Amino acid sequence: MTTKQTSQLSSLKKSVAPYEKNDRNASIRQLINTLGPLVLLWGGAYFSLSVSYWLTLLLAIPAAGFVIRTFIIFHDCTHGSFFKNRKANDIIGTITGVLTLVPYRQWKHSHSIHHASSSNLDKRGIGDIWIMTVDEYAAASFWKRLYYRIYRNPIVMFGLGPIAVFMIQYRFNVKGARRKERMNTYLTNISIAALYGLLIWAIGWQAFLMVQLPVAFVSGFLGIWLFYVQHQFEDSYFENESEWSYVMAAVEGSSYYKLPKVLQWITGNIGFHHVHHLSPKVPNYNLEKAHNATPPLQKATTITIGTSLKALHFRLWDEENKRFISFKEMKSILNKPKTAGEVLQVHKPRLQGE
Repeated sequence: MTTKQTSQLSSLKKSVAPYEKNDRNASIRQLINTLGPLVLLWGGAYFSLSVSYWLTLLLAIPAAGFVIRTFIIFHDCTHGSFFKNRKANDIIGTITGVLTLVPYRQWKHSHSIHHASSSNLDKRGIGDIWIMTVDEYAAASFWKRLYYRIYRNPIVMFGLGPIAVFMIQYRFNVKGARRKERMNTYLTNISIAALYGLLIWAIGWQAFLMVQLPVAFVSGFLGIWLFYVQHQFEDSYFENESEWSYVMAAVEGSSYYKLPKVLQWITGNIGFHHVHHLSPKVPNYNLEKAHNATPPLQKATTITIGTSLKALHFRLWDEENKRFISFKEMKSILNKPKTAGEVLQVHKPRLQGE
């Protein structure tokens, strides 16, 4: 990257700085217009059980949407961008973490690593979705390839994924977690158990499960989907450490997910993911303003609900051609006769985590 390009990218980051200031009143309003409807919709889903379970499932969908919106508040708190006061962010972050089944400090730690290493091929493995390169896959054993194919299967990733991540993985501390992080995970688990226990006592375990399970599953599915498509799209950006740029990773390695206005509101403007990665301190209610006020950001890769579905076929990163490929395309590559030089290159991949 030239000095001129570096200067231009640095200037771009500075251009969104004015939007990093949070508005306490706006944050409080967002808490009210998010948690209020979530409680009402959850309660409505429960009372609808006496009418029709189909109505319950119907109400579970918007309720799940407000769980996503609650998660965006949680997400802003982990970046210290929802409130100016750090303690307020920690308290609201922990509470919204209970509602979304995510331990605040554990996620804050892994997500900060994600921001610091997003699109860096030499620093994969923490806070991201597993991506293998073409060379890595070609050199992998049969069992590792099989495991990866199962992991990347949409039914597994978006069907079993919400259960594995939100209901199992986040209930445990990661190895080497600091005391504050461990204590926060314990507090989150105890609070979830207390909240769920209270609801089960009040309405019975069957009614509770009939409402909570679809809400939790749909919100988990949508959460994983949003994270997936905002980093895995056509013309995405991945580079080695020596060539990697934080600003380039933000602008070219994060998509602008252009959603209908109602979905944009429900998802807390997280579709402006390129702005968020450029400056995580911008609160969610300022992301669109920063995007509209900064012409270069408007040139970020734009995806829609329709075009984002293409990402379901993206399986491996082709370093040579700078694009994602499918397993079908990979099969053609593996079956293609190789020269002696190519064989040697394939057997010297950069393994994940090295």
